[in-house]
Amino acid sequence: MSVAQAQILEALKKIVDPDTGKDILTLGMVQGLVVRDGHVGFSLEVDPARGPKLEPLRKAAEQAVEKIPGVLSVTAVLTAQKGGAPATPKGHGHAHGQQGQSAGAKQLVPGVKAIVAVASGKGGVGKSTTATNIAVALAQKGLKVGLLDADVYGPSQPRMLGLSGRPDSPDGKILAPMSNHGVACMSMGFLVPEDTPMIWRGPMVMGALEQMLRDVAWGELDIMIVDMPPGTGDAQLTMAQRVPLAGAVIVSTPQDIALLDARKGLNMFRKVEVPVLGIVENMSYHVCSNCGHREHIFGHGGAHAEADKLGVPFLGEVPLHIAIRETSDGGTPIVASQPDSAHAAAYRAIADQVWAKVEPGLKSSRPAGPRIVVQ
Repeated sequence: MSVAQAQILEALKKIVDPDTGKDILTLGMVQGLVVRDGHVGFSLEVDPARGPKLEPLRKAAEQAVEKIPGVLSVTAVLTAQKGGAPATPKGHGHAHGQQGQSAGAKQLVPGVKAIVAVASGKGGVGKSTTATNIAVALAQKGLKVGLLDADVYGPSQPRMLGLSGRPDSPDGKILAPMSNHGVACMSMGFLVPEDTPMIWRGPMVMGALEQMLRDVAWGELDIMIVDMPPGTGDAQLTMAQRVPLAGAVIVSTPQDIALLDARKGLNMFRKVEVPVLGIVENMSYHVCSNCGHREHIFGHGGAHAEADKLGVPFLGEVPLHIAIRETSDGGTPIVASQPDSAHAAAYRAIADQVWAKVEPGLKSSRPAGPRIVVQ
């Protein structure tokens, strides 16, 4: 039996907010409703100050939908928004799109001066390695740096930064980031076993990202690097719509198929009005460890040419080298473990350019961000 959205909306209309006496549908709390093959997901937008006591409301909404014939699973998450109660919806449109992601919601994480996304159009191009080494290089400049692992499905920063265990939460509400190599980090990899698959739909991914941004004691940071998942999906849209990114760095390899996907990623950021700081060509060449001969395994110069064609800066090229792979897998990024190497110098040059593009914008005053609570 297929499940209709109308059935779900009718069930949710019976769930009453205890503080207002009105149902959650009328209040516009239901957002991002997804129904697919009997699996249902949605989020409840609430006032941050009320978050701690609304877990029963979330559970009641989840249980109400579970009772509908044909529903196989339900995932409901609490998502806090700045200000008071959600705006009154116009009809039922609020349950089908991303209303509420207005300019007013685009606030910085408290204490973080600038947020930069490191992204790629496809996986396997070395985006996470690039993000890690940029973050460590910025920390070596004396900056206060955070690194958010936004790849909920495939978190890799715990391994790359040499971190393990679970983050502390002194008050039971806000998590403390874990740190190594001068970089504060938060990742879903700290919260679930490394071999556990994350089978989450859009609303849960969005809620998890928002909580890792605003329910973590990041403290005062000069810059936060966000290791984005590959592609142009929910995570990218959540970051672009919920957080005023200072810019995005696109990572690609020289080969045509990677450049095609990198172009898609770049254009996505442009469409959501996020500045593209530039393109990095990873695995640009390989130097033979025996004879020193340079080989262009994946071609060469494609990312540079693409940057020129699209009118964005080319930030530099990084070789395909076993030392970069080994240090990343070992939790000792090459910028930290081999700071005098040519590879580390390449990453530092990229980091310097990123900071040079971001720093001037920090002189203007920025509003403080909202605070939400950990569930």
